[in-house]
Amino acid sequence: MAKITGLGGIFFKSRDPIALSKWYAEHLGLPAQEWGGAMFTEDESRPGKTLWSPFKADTAYFGAGPQTFMINFRVDDLDSVLINLRRAGVDVDDKSEASEYGKFGWFTDPEGHRVELWEPPASA
Repeated sequence: MAKITGLGGIFFKSRDPIALSKWYAEHLGLPAQEWGGAMFTEDESRPGKTLWSPFKADTAYFGAGPQTFMINFRVDDLDSVLINLRRAGVDVDDKSEASEYGKFGWFTDPEGHRVELWEPPASA
């Protein structure tokens, strides 16, 4: 049987796709291409997986407001990323979490999207 083998992409609407891609490149090192998107190649030597996970319609996990999706980026040093975002004046959530699944933090991008950052545990 044919099956899904991984996440093929994240697609969402933006008021200014090129400007938003540049913002992500500047603040989070997103390898933005000239066309405004980014491509990632899986690296088996790094921990973490790419997930596809539907949430209940009434979840509060995506933050307040009508947001119907949330992007989760794997990061290699959550604390440093959050410090750098705060220094740049980005709206970073005051709370972060640590569990057996790793460390999690959140920020809001310039267009109001709540974004999750995840530092996987070494054995993920």
